[in-house]
Amino acid sequence: MSVWPAWEVRDGAGATAWLGVRLEFGDGARVDALAVVSEEGVSIEDVRARPALSLDDLAALADWIEDPLSKACGAAGEPGREGAGSSRARPPWPLGVEGQWLVAQEYRAAQEQGADPVLAVMRATGHSRRRSLRLIGQARDAGFLTPRRARR
Repeated sequence: MSVWPAWEVRDGAGATAWLGVRLEFGDGARVDALAVVSEEGVSIEDVRARPALSLDDLAALADWIEDPLSKACGAAGEPGREGAGSSRARPPWPLGVEGQWLVAQEYRAAQEQGADPVLAVMRATGHSRRRSLRLIGQARDAGFLTPRRARR
């Protein structure tokens, strides 16, 4: 396994780092991932695998890369960062209608404050931008948010 820094963004007291991760197996299989390490924990933004991963392997990916990522970004030995490398750092988010309603509440609250509503949903759910946009779309489809465009 190899880990290398892609880029890092600092804001005030914290920082968010994107790291490239490559796993190579003896049979020639390879997995490339882009992981994001922040104060909230570790998330995986993008995964490319040859051959394709099964759902079970994809679910286990975070466990495979957890320790090497922690070591690469120095989170393993820093006090107060014990949970930073944990794949379970994401807060639980309800599924279905309740989750869609909560997404809509976060989205509207951010709009009223003049903040970026997508970032507000990302922070609340702990999901990537792509997944957060999907959740926002589901909230729109459920009628909790106004349609993005007028349909003709």
